[in-house]
Amino acid sequence: MTKTFTITLATALTLAGAAAAQDYSFRFQSSDPAGNPNFELQKQWAESVAELTDGRVTVELLPVDSIVAHNETQDAIAAGILDGHITDTSYFAGKDPAFGLIANPVGAWSDPQQMFDFVEQGGGHELMDELLSPYGLEFIGVSTPGLEAFVSNVPLEGVEDLKGLKLRAPEGLVQQVFAAAGAAPVNLPGSEVFTSLDKGVIDAADYSVFSVNHAQGMHDVAAHPVYPGFHSMPLVEVSMNEAKWDELPDDLKGIMEESVKQFAQNQIASLKEADQAALEEANASGEITVHDWSDEERAKFRQIAMGEWEKVAVRSENAQKVYDTLTGYLTENGLIAE
Repeated sequence: MTKTFTITLATALTLAGAAAAQDYSFRFQSSDPAGNPNFELQKQWAESVAELTDGRVTVELLPVDSIVAHNETQDAIAAGILDGHITDTSYFAGKDPAFGLIANPVGAWSDPQQMFDFVEQGGGHELMDELLSPYGLEFIGVSTPGLEAFVSNVPLEGVEDLKGLKLRAPEGLVQQVFAAAGAAPVNLPGSEVFTSLDKGVIDAADYSVFSVNHAQGMHDVAAHPVYPGFHSMPLVEVSMNEAKWDELPDDLKGIMEESVKQFAQNQIASLKEADQAALEEANASGEITVHDWSDEERAKFRQIAMGEWEKVAVRSENAQKVYDTLTGYLTENGLIAE
């Protein structure tokens, strides 16, 4: 005997309401350690997601190495071990050099807003979608810890002053660009930068943002910082498992995307505030001279950097797409010297 079930309109509306009110809980891992200022700001983002969605979406944010290593989160997300991450995209350059080029095209940016505009208006978002989708990830948005200042114990007014400069820089694209500019880059762990500057082993260093450099005493041994910096600003992606993203209603997807934009602005505002406070303190000491490169000098540095970007571009089809899109954006916005 077949039973017939009748669902009343009231019951249907109740079920529809329950479905619409479904809650979602995600576990993300950061590439920053607990206690790091960037991690603290990322935790605020996670809290804001719950607030903006009225608790419908909650994000548990874990510090680096909680579940997997910093360069294993992409695979962990695809496998469902993690739901998402907040990470420097360059950690996955071993899979495709395009990740490294889009994450930190050395010399490209003089301000975080330039990078944000590239992502939102210049094709960067589409590139990130295309790069991440084969690995089962959905790109939600981008932030950055900001433009790194440059530590130096000799005056640097522009590209010409880089010639022969002994500087500490990480291996890879950063070293390549500085070498192309005529500098003499060397490998040194971060723990040896202060002593090496103090003893004159090096003249300058790629290290961190101005406030961190100042807090760690770098300006005590290197009185000619370049600020704002001209060379390095990492792209930090917020992305998650693509299948789980697809399960979200459109309104929650929109809120998640907007939350990342708000987080990005909050992060750079907090960084700027910290840098300004450190700058005032450093200037008050009367023992440093801050050098701010002109737009022309920054464009010259980009032009040199482009030659090294080209070397990365030929290593994969995706890297070439990043190069073409990036240089097209910079050209259209007058950021590359003619």
